[in-house]
Amino acid sequence: MKTISLCMIVKNEEEVLEQCLSSVESICDEIIILDTGSKDSTKDIAKKFTNKVFDFEWIDHFAAARNKAFSYATKDFIFWLDADDVLLPEDIDKLRKLKQELHDDIDAVSMYYYTAFDEEGNPTFKYRRNRLVKRTNNFKWYGAVHEYLQVGGNVVPSEIGVTHRKQDKPADSIKSDRNLKIYEKQLANKEPFTPRDMFYYANELKDHMRLDEAIDYYQQFLDTKRGWIEDEIRACIYIADCFKIMQLPEEEVEALLQSLKYDLPRAEVSCRVGDYFKEKGMFKKAIIWYVFALTLEADNDSGFANIAYTTWYPHLQMCYCNWQIGNKKDSYQHHLQTKKYLPNNEQVLYNEAFFNSLDQEELT
Repeated sequence: MKTISLCMIVKNEEEVLEQCLSSVESICDEIIILDTGSKDSTKDIAKKFTNKVFDFEWIDHFAAARNKAFSYATKDFIFWLDADDVLLPEDIDKLRKLKQELHDDIDAVSMYYYTAFDEEGNPTFKYRRNRLVKRTNNFKWYGAVHEYLQVGGNVVPSEIGVTHRKQDKPADSIKSDRNLKIYEKQLANKEPFTPRDMFYYANELKDHMRLDEAIDYYQQFLDTKRGWIEDEIRACIYIADCFKIMQLPEEEVEALLQSLKYDLPRAEVSCRVGDYFKEKGMFKKAIIWYVFALTLEADNDSGFANIAYTTWYPHLQMCYCNWQIGNKKDSYQHHLQTKKYLPNNEQVLYNEAFFNSLDQEELT
């Protein structure tokens, strides 16, 4: 059976590190922790799980730290996580099975990354990341911020999911301007931005409510025509987010429609265009876009997927829109579909009480 080294970089992660390591220690043959300057009990927690805890002088470069952590690995494959990630028991079982099946012809394994959840705890936003790589291939990380692991060869897509538990971290650490400062240091030093840097710098600007600057950098990124197609689509959606915050609905919908230049429509875009017509009281047009969202399937699952927009969300909106145009039966059927996904949702419970108060013969 092949062996696995877990390699992590950490700093001030005392709230989350133990749950992360506890979730995966049974599957890892080696745990390597690279600490980049913790002032809390992070290192003490790490030493409960491993004697391979190393110090690294922080140089404002995440890829450099990741590559250093990888350099300490001695096992067949390297697995990486962030401190606020966990593997749930069902995913540990999948990883254990995968470990038994690993062989030298496999260069890397991608896994789902779940980063947002509904009130039932079901993932609502996911995408793939290359999580497990053959050590002897010496794959490297690139990028000072929002670094990526460049892999090649035989990359196996798995059904394993890594669950991001950002909500378990203190609010002040989540809202950190660390990444923004690194990018702005690069700009001050006149270091050239890659298209990827432009995209992620724009994300940081958006998160810090510097919306006009964010829109400008998203557009600069799109103008390069050298970005990953999924990032190009997200850039259009994020421009729309900026305009929404600025209460400019016409510009918002134009940004959403701009995404159609890059690939087939995404369900999220279709639903949000539906929202635009719904807010205008143009319910029949809105319904067309919500129905469209339910028919869309991605050619592959390597990109970003907001699961709500292909499940409960369009049904919830069509429940409302159909009622507004007098289609009571259709409205009720869409309510039942929404209820399958979110039985305890406040809006769904309100609609349930509303429909229960009506003459059921009108609804069936």
